[in-house]
Amino acid sequence: MSAPLRLKDQPASERPRERLAALGPAALSPAELIAILLRTGLKGANAVEVGKALLQKYGGSLHALALASVDDLCRVRGIGRDKAVTLLAAFALAHRMATELQEESPVLDNPEAIARVLRGLNLAKNVETLQVLLLNTRRRLIRVEAVLDGTIDTLLVHPREVFKSAIAANAAAIVLAHNHPSGDPTPSEADIKVTRDLIRAGQLLKIEVVDHLIMGRATPERARDYVSLKELGYCYS
Repeated sequence: MSAPLRLKDQPASERPRERLAALGPAALSPAELIAILLRTGLKGANAVEVGKALLQKYGGSLHALALASVDDLCRVRGIGRDKAVTLLAAFALAHRMATELQEESPVLDNPEAIARVLRGLNLAKNVETLQVLLLNTRRRLIRVEAVLDGTIDTLLVHPREVFKSAIAANAAAIVLAHNHPSGDPTPSEADIKVTRDLIRAGQLLKIEVVDHLIMGRATPERARDYVSLKELGYCYS
């Protein structure tokens, strides 16, 4: 059996690093982007093939790959501790970039704008986390507060926990958000009930609950990776 073709043996136009420089990152597949992070030192293995093997191990999901441990990644042929650490560092940088974008105070007046803020923040979460986005009078983001971890139901969510930071920040409105680690953002009955209860509490405090977004993952059958309860008609008292 012939040895796998190494990246340096490929034509320059087919090497991921050269293709990125010429065409930009959007032209590369996830496996090719991973190959750039892995670079050399794979003992003759093709970095793109290793990238494909990584994605296959985690069901083709970058989200699942981001949640992997160093030990888990090292079980893939061609991945040592240094390569595993490099991959996890890249995901951590993506998360921090999302945090920086959040700090630029975007206007959050529609579900897609809200989802852009939340995607990076929920990238590596494997439990449900209720988050509250605090907004000023112009619907600009003040900050995001993580309220609690765990399954959301009426016993765990109390208006006091949700609105405490909003009152302290003098927020005019809030957006509720939580993630579904399963990837399916369909709201449960508990999600709907909690939303309506918190809207009524906000009316008493004169703090508007603008929306409640549930973050999941997009699929070929479901183009969006989130559900807006406002769009579904549930954000009313």
